Amino acid sequence: MTRQRYSYQPRAGHGLPHDPLNAIIGPRPIGWISSQSRSGQRNLAPYSFFNCFNYQPPVIGFASSGWKDSVQNISESGVFVWNLATRPLAEAMNETSASIPADQDEFALAGLTPIAASQIECSMVADSPVNFECRLTQLIRLQDAYGAELESWLVLGEVVAIHIDKSLLDEGIYQTARAEPVLRAGGPSAYYGISEAQRFDLVRPDARRK
Repeated sequence: MTRQRYSYQPRAGHGLPHDPLNAIIGPRPIGWISSQSRSGQRNLAPYSFFNCFNYQPPVIGFASSGWKDSVQNISESGVFVWNLATRPLAEAMNETSASIPADQDEFALAGLTPIAASQIECSMVADSPVNFECRLTQLIRLQDAYGAELESWLVLGEVVAIHIDKSLLDEGIYQTARAEPVLRAGGPSAYYGISEAQRFDLVRPDARRK
C-alpha cells in the first residue's frame, strides 16, 4: 500500500494548525501528582507525560515542562503520590492544572479531600480510587540530541505502597475499565475514556508456544 505522507522536521516547525506530537502519542495516562513542600504546603497537579517504566520494583515517572512546584517539592522531600484520574474526577483534576501561587492548596481549590499516605510524608487524593506512594529515584534534566539542556525534567520514583478501592477488584483481578480512567489526547482540550466494549485480547507468541 502506498501512503501519502505529511513529513516535517520538528526543529523547522510542523506547519500545521496544532502540533500533532501529543495527539499521535496518545491517549496517554495522566500523572496526577501530589507533593508537599519543605514547609508542609500541599500541591496537586496533572502531567500528561506520564507512564510506568519497570515492574519490580515498580518505577513510574512524569516529565515537567519547566521547574514547577511539583518538581521543587519532590526534589526537597524525595517523595510524591500518583493518584488515578477518573471520569467522575475529571473536572476536579482539570481545576488542579490552574497556575496559582505556591502557597495555595489545589486540594481545596478543586474540592478534593487529602488523606495522609502510609509510608511517606505526603497527602493522597482520598477521592481517587487508586494511589501510588513513591520515593524519588532519579530527577533528570532532559537534553536534546546535541547535549543542550532543556527546560524539562523527568521525575522517576519507586512505588513503595499501592492503594486500590476493592470495588475495582473482581476475584483479585483489577478491572481497568471499571475504574473509568481518563486519558489525555492532543489539542488544548481533548481527553478520552475507555470501556469494555473497546477491549480486545492478544496472546504473545511466546505464551502460545508453551
